[in-house]
Amino acid sequence: MDTTRIGLDPAAELTLSPRVRSWLRRRSSRADDWTAAQLAALKGDRTVSVVIPARDEEETVGQIVRTIRTALMEDDPLVDDVLVVDSRSRDDTARVAAEAGARVVAQDAVLRPLPDMHGKGEALWKGLAATSGDLVVFVDGDLYDFTADYVIGLLGPLLTDPGVDYVKGFYHRPLVNGSHTDADGGGRVTELVARPLLNMYWPDLAGFVQPLAGEYAGRREVLESIPFVTHYGVEVAHLIDLVRWRGLDALAQVDLGMRTHRHQSTQALGRMAGQIMLTVMDRLDRSGRLTAHQAPSTLLAQFRRGHALDGVERELVVSDLAVQERPPLRTVRQPGPRR
Repeated sequence: MDTTRIGLDPAAELTLSPRVRSWLRRRSSRADDWTAAQLAALKGDRTVSVVIPARDEEETVGQIVRTIRTALMEDDPLVDDVLVVDSRSRDDTARVAAEAGARVVAQDAVLRPLPDMHGKGEALWKGLAATSGDLVVFVDGDLYDFTADYVIGLLGPLLTDPGVDYVKGFYHRPLVNGSHTDADGGGRVTELVARPLLNMYWPDLAGFVQPLAGEYAGRREVLESIPFVTHYGVEVAHLIDLVRWRGLDALAQVDLGMRTHRHQSTQALGRMAGQIMLTVMDRLDRSGRLTAHQAPSTLLAQFRRGHALDGVERELVVSDLAVQERPPLRTVRQPGPRR
């Protein structure tokens, strides 16, 4: 891999460990380092599944599926299966995805004997259970500017380096506010919550540009051996669990270019941040590195414009951010053959 893709200024040289600096140079690449034809030739008898978790994404999911089918299944045989996990959509996500050529499963229909859980991580875990590819690529369903390079880039390290088990995407994330665009204003939860916590407690992960990225890929035997947090802590938990189990050198990252998607409200980001913080605290507690005398509250009180409450002209909204977790998939008995 090209060692010049991630620039290190003098301050970074002083603060990042030699291990992380070396990892950045060896394990960072770009999606255009490979073509679909090159990777298809290298794939051999290995199979590839793409999993797209989607909830109310009728506007974007169809184009994502069509791009994968046209460029990576028909033009070049790189992908064997594209699956959309319909996460209780209230719109026509399932119909649009199926018409575009995806195999579609309802989140709650997979591993039905198990009790239902909620959240993005649940959809990802169910998608892993409903596929059989040796390599599994996860792509969010809300992308406006999706290209086949997303999948190509994430598969590149896995198909060319047997030492890589898991690949994270990173990108520029513009934040559009009316007529103003902040070229890298997206990823607010990453910069305000995830990155500071990872640097404090898992400094080996300090080199990940987008630790919360929803685009990543891994080897099935590895993905089936780690738990999946069912909510928004799923991505940060993956990195923490994998760096402890497989080591930093088994992880890689790929520049996917630009990512434009629907931005959530500040209050929604607050709930996301709370779940990520609870996930990090859980991992610290499990490792014995930071033990609390009292478990943290999972309730988050937020205020928004609305009816007056006790003299405050705001409406009180309380959310329970309790983090649930699915066990490693390999420990769960499959009710039937996987597709």
